Amino acid sequence: MLKLKIHKDLLECGTDEAGRGCLAGPVTAAAVILPDDFSHPWLTDSKQLSEKKRNELRPIIESEAVAFAVSHVMMEEIDQINILNASIMGMHRAIDQLNARPQFIAIDGNRFKPYQKVPYECVVKGDAKFLHIAAASVLAKTYRDEYMAQLNEEFPLYAWNRNKGYPTKEHRAAIKKFGVSPYHRKSFRLLPEQLKLKF
Repeated sequence: MLKLKIHKDLLECGTDEAGRGCLAGPVTAAAVILPDDFSHPWLTDSKQLSEKKRNELRPIIESEAVAFAVSHVMMEEIDQINILNASIMGMHRAIDQLNARPQFIAIDGNRFKPYQKVPYECVVKGDAKFLHIAAASVLAKTYRDEYMAQLNEEFPLYAWNRNKGYPTKEHRAAIKKFGVSPYHRKSFRLLPEQLKLKF
C-alpha cells in the first residue's frame, strides 16, 4: 500500500522522470501535489502499469491534483549537461510551473540538487512507495510516450511508437542502417563499440 506523502502536515510535491535510458528524445519530468484525501487502487510505479492503465490514470491525476506540471528537457541540453543533470533540471522546471509552491519535495531516486530553499528528500524506488511520486511517474511516462509517438510520425524508421527511444535491438538495427536522426542523443553510446557510427 503506497503512502500519500512523507510529511502529513506540509504541502508536498512528488517528482519523477521518464526516459533517462533512452537513445533518442527528451527526458521528461513531472511534479504533482495531491490532495490529502487522494487514493486510487491502481496507482503505483508507472513501470508496473500497462500503457492502457497509465493512460486511464493520467486524466484522473490531472483532474484531482492540487497542482501538476510536466517538463521536457531536449536532446541538445542532455548532450551539453549530461543525463543526470538534465533529469534534475527537468524536475526543477516542472516544480517551477506548479501553481502552488510546495513546502517539501519528494524525489524518486537518490540524486537531486536543492530547489531554491525548499527542503527535500530523495527516496529510492519512491514511485512504488508514495502516491505523489507514482502520480508524477505516470504523468512523465505518458507525456513522454505521447511526444515520442509524434516524433515517430516524422521518423518512422526507428519505430519510436514501439520502443519509445529505448535501446532495443530494433532501434539499434535502425540506427546502424539509417544513421542518426536530429532527435538522437549524440553523447550516448548509440551503438556497441564494434559498430562504428558516423555523425
